[in-house]
Amino acid sequence: MEHRSPPQIFARPRRQAALRRALVRQAARDTARYVLDEMVEDVLERLEFMRLSPARALVIGDWTGTLALSLGGGKAQVLEEDVRSLDEEQPLAEGGFDLIVSLASLDRVNDLPAALLHLRHALADDGILIASITGAGSLPQLRRAMLAAEPDRPAARMHPLIDNRSASALLERAGFRRQVVDSRSMTVAYRSLDRLVSDLRDQGLGGVLAKPAGPLGKAALDRARTAFLATAEDRKRTLESFEILTLTGWKS
Repeated sequence: MEHRSPPQIFARPRRQAALRRALVRQAARDTARYVLDEMVEDVLERLEFMRLSPARALVIGDWTGTLALSLGGGKAQVLEEDVRSLDEEQPLAEGGFDLIVSLASLDRVNDLPAALLHLRHALADDGILIASITGAGSLPQLRRAMLAAEPDRPAARMHPLIDNRSASALLERAGFRRQVVDSRSMTVAYRSLDRLVSDLRDQGLGGVLAKPAGPLGKAALDRARTAFLATAEDRKRTLESFEILTLTGWKS
């Protein structure tokens, strides 16, 4: 059977560069980190609810260090992987983990089925994967603004994202014995399109497409800014949404 490589939607070097810039920005005051903070808090709540105390855990993508610190306090042996150097589409160097947590990472790999398969292989028997990603319902106002910016021939400027059903199917395809995918929405108010874009860059969530479109011209950018504020409320703030999908799978 002929093996077909997955389409190259994302550029790994651009992704690594965006994360490096985000960490530099995080050193400044008042930078945004609410997406990752929400993911970390949610994972900690899930672990407490499940009363899960892993002996050996792998944490991917938590540049705040909060999750590893909490797990280490529970006497777990914790390995942290930096997504700037980790290639999720390749087998992991180590295995035998009771718990693997991946945050804000798997939604930007070209071969997600392979990445999930490698993570399952790195789990010990009965080990559990918890992966949080931004889902298909994210950033509807920004998407609408980008369409308004270039109404005749809109360029591809935003990432394709997966939905709940697709995520469940991918977990099953990767061979997880049980799988659960749930979603929740986070709403953030913005006074301008520029502030939203800045927040995304703060968190390493900016564009990393393999074939990025050129920058918007002045007229197109003005249209985007106007469209973004068209739904602003009385306080002149536009409500933007982030859908967070949490994929949970157990290794048989």
